[in-house]
Amino acid sequence: MMRMCRIGLKFFLGFILLSVVLILFFRWVPVPITPLMVIRCIEQKADGKEIKLSKSWKPLAEISPNLQLAVVCTEDQNFLKHRGFDFEAIEKAWIQNEKSKNKKGASTISQQVAKNIFLWSGRNWLRKGFEVYFTLLIETFWSKERIMEVYLNVIEMGDGIYGAEAASQAYFNKSALKLNKRQAASLAVILPSPLSYKISKASAYLDGRINWTLRQMDHWGGNIEYP
Repeated sequence: MMRMCRIGLKFFLGFILLSVVLILFFRWVPVPITPLMVIRCIEQKADGKEIKLSKSWKPLAEISPNLQLAVVCTEDQNFLKHRGFDFEAIEKAWIQNEKSKNKKGASTISQQVAKNIFLWSGRNWLRKGFEVYFTLLIETFWSKERIMEVYLNVIEMGDGIYGAEAASQAYFNKSALKLNKRQAASLAVILPSPLSYKISKASAYLDGRINWTLRQMDHWGGNIEYP
């Protein structure tokens, strides 16, 4: 029993050390690939489709401030204030999910970054526990600018399309730096379901979300001031 405890302790300490090293490494180095990218490629292969993986890492200075603001407005309006978790949003989502079959998420941008870089898809408690752990590490060692930079470079934005630059080129034939407000809002509103929502054939629902996002962006004053 003591030997098993020692082995378990070594694995635990090794995991802690490795995770901190990875967090510090990706504080400066672009993330080359994520578990979701690998999973999507496997799914494409299994379905007999051509493997599609379009991504192009860009520093935050080369991604339009319009898009940075748009994703904050749609995904995490308390991004600049919280330390990884928006407990007010979590409480609201919990109450709604108890009453409605339409489940509402409350993941912050920081949580989405933790999930996308280090974890697998799923909603079980084990994965959620790891998500909390990696979110805390990210918020501890990264700046808000770095969290946003990684988020906008790895987030899924369509079938085989990841990150702001690849999405901008695919949908608007321009660089991410050149996105105007409406184009930025159009990209932001598809994030909850990028494989279902279509920018080229926006539904009445998506049009409504885009207009709502534009109003929120105007309310914010047009840009983000990072702490």
